[in-house]
Amino acid sequence: MIQYGSDVITELKFVSFQPTIERRNNQLVDIELIPELWKGTPVPDGITELTVYVVCTVGGQIAQIVPYDEGIDCEFQFTVSEKEQISAYILSEDIQGRIRNLTSPI
Repeated sequence: MIQYGSDVITELKFVSFQPTIERRNNQLVDIELIPELWKGTPVPDGITELTVYVVCTVGGQIAQIVPYDEGIDCEFQFTVSEKEQISAYILSEDIQGRIRNLTSPI
């Protein structure tokens, strides 16, 4: 993670995620991830309760990946490696299937 205005980088390694997936409207799906971190990667000082907010299209394409602290936007951003880990999870067949099930007509 990179704090805005800082040159210090903390590289998080995610072990797993607990997702909450909700359809926002006819175009977007909101996904909140509660991450479990590998024990050797501590969360940077300044973050109390890290969650990941992902916005996808109803087709499952990722539009945005944002770190949240205590449920709100914070002054950190994810590194390329962290975004790759999150993207791989979102693009997994399990999550893509859940998005399809949520957005398919009844």
